Amino acid sequence: MSTDLHKKLKEELIEQLNLEDIAPEDIDSSAPLFGDGLGLDSIDALEIIVLLEKEYGIKITNPADGKDAMQSIESLAKFIEANKK
Repeated sequence: MSTDLHKKLKEELIEQLNLEDIAPEDIDSSAPLFGDGLGLDSIDALEIIVLLEKEYGIKITNPADGKDAMQSIESLAKFIEANKK
């Protein structure tokens, strides 16, 4: 698993979601992105979908795939590595 991809994802999420008070090192790669973890919401999920399409050329067509992929930075990185073109 690429820790470079983890770092890049953290930086992209902070920028895309305007998480001004959070630094990449504050985000635990295995912590949940939604709920008790980073505390993201459904609007943030849409922003992540846009980010995946724009930066990685990955379209999420199955909502279940998206839900699984967006559990944590770790799961997002695995999803990207498995699906990038």
